[in-house]
Parts: sequence; C-alpha cells; structure tokens
Amino acid sequence: MEAESLAGSMNGAPLAVSGVVHTLPREQLIRRLTQLAGVGNIDEAMRCLTEYVGAARFLLARYDLLQEQGLNFIVTSNWPFDLVRRISTALSDNYSRTTELEKCVTLLQPSFERLPAECRAPPGMSQQYCSLLFCVGRVRFALLLLFEDQMILSQERLREAALLAAYGASFVEGHGQRNDRDFELTEREVECLFWIAEGKTSDEIAVILGISRNTINNYITSVMRKTATKTRSEAIAYAVRNNLV
Repeated sequence: MEAESLAGSMNGAPLAVSGVVHTLPREQLIRRLTQLAGVGNIDEAMRCLTEYVGAARFLLARYDLLQEQGLNFIVTSNWPFDLVRRISTALSDNYSRTTELEKCVTLLQPSFERLPAECRAPPGMSQQYCSLLFCVGRVRFALLLLFEDQMILSQERLREAALLAAYGASFVEGHGQRNDRDFELTEREVECLFWIAEGKTSDEIAVILGISRNTINNYITSVMRKTATKTRSEAIAYAVRNNLV
C-alpha cells in the first residue's frame, strides 16, 4: 500500500518526503495494540505505531516532566541515547515558548521540526523529526518520530497514530511507572549502566572496571533482561526514569 505524500511546514518552509510504506492493515494493528496495551507493553506498542506510519524510531515523552532534571520525561524510546540527551533541552525550550492555546490547537496534528544543530541523526535518518502531541487525562504526551531520508509519511496515518498512542499511553498512566522495582540490579550492572550513560563503549568500560569486554556485555544483557528493554538506549532511559543511575 502506498502512503500519500505529506507536506508539512517547518519555520514556514514546506516539507516534502518521498518513498513507499508497507504496513499491517489498520484492523490488525488495532488488535495488536489492544493486546500489547492490555499487558502494559508500551515499548512494543509504540514500535508498532512507528512502523505503521513508516517511521524508523520513536520517543514517547511526558511534557509535564520536561522541566525536571535528567531524563524522567522519557516514557520509552529507541532513539540513540546521546541524541535523546542532547534534544531534551531543545524540547523543553520549545514547549515553554508555546502558548496554551497553541498547545491545544496542535493536539493530534503532526508537526515537523529540525534536530538542533549539535544533534546528529543516525545514518540514513532525516535531520527532521515528526512530533505528535496528545493528552491522557491532564497529562500531555508527545510521540517523536525519526524517519529515513526520502520517506513518504501519510498525514492521515500520523493523526491515527496520535489517537492510538494516547490509547497506549493511558495504560502507562493506569499501571503507573515501575518505581517500586520487582527486580534487583547488581552493583556491577549499575556501574555498567552509569558508564553507558556517559557514552562509553563496552571496550572502554572493560578498561575502566578492569574486567573483560565479554563480561561487560554479559552484564548489559542481564540488565536489559531484568528491565525488559531491547537496546542499550532503552535500558538507560528506563534506569534514569526509575532512579537506578
């Protein structure tokens, strides 16, 4: 199925992207999201929505936590960690400059922004990202999507994704964050998380801690298993939200 082209605007300039998107039919997507939301799997739910609109990476943020120190505003993400850390300030600044009326008008409407100059998108990704703002009760969320260069995004599908993201995020609010841990990380696992958050590679952490690279990777794998995350970036975001590092 070929998605329609989307013309958005960024600082008054039109945005045009081109490409073809092949995704699950809407009915199958909704059934899948219902299953995932029912068990509180917000990570996989956002991944399904990201694929549905033809994007490549997602970041779900709580705007009410943007002003807090750290990365507590992140609900779930598979953006590179360094990019998340750098863009948090820009998100906070942009949101604080937006009037309440503008925030209401832009609900469920896709908007496009350019990553800050100091931020580098992953290889093959556009320097622009799509933002979908929605509310769950009194809490505002935003789903930020990175997409490949020359990719078509459908405005209709983006609006649908915003509505469905609100449905998924409502389960996050209902279940609450896992602040009371039902798992325990070892001291070494927490150390590895800290150094990953500092941008260190497995080889660099091995030198710092004086143990082998394979052992470091085993610790990181254990952390991701315990936190039900799939990437290092997701594990760090989860750890920061739950005050593990």
